[in-house]
Amino acid sequence: MKLIFIYNAHSGAIHALIDSAHKIISPKTYDCQLCNITFGVFSEKEEWKNFRETSDGEMVFLHKDEFLKNYRSKWLPKYDFPIILSEEKYGLEIFVTAQELNALKSTSELIAEVKSRWNKW
Repeated sequence: MKLIFIYNAHSGAIHALIDSAHKIISPKTYDCQLCNITFGVFSEKEEWKNFRETSDGEMVFLHKDEFLKNYRSKWLPKYDFPIILSEEKYGLEIFVTAQELNALKSTSELIAEVKSRWNKW
């Protein structure tokens, strides 16, 4: 099983700059909780980076425009972003919903959630 983490943000340097500014100027209105709990304003959070690098499972990280381009299909469900999907033999399944991600408050909560659900698979 592969986990696909999809940020509620667009790819590219200009978008990254805009997102960083948004996090500084108006953090409460920033639309990507997955971004907030895995990245600081300018770089990946160390706790998340350590988890990601030492995890045995395969993880892929995409911005929503990259995901929609790579997985384009007329049968693709409409997802709310951010989201974590699992890619399995027969397709994509929701692993953690946008609502569940938006309720998380910290990197350690996200790590615990991923570990807990991964162990069930």
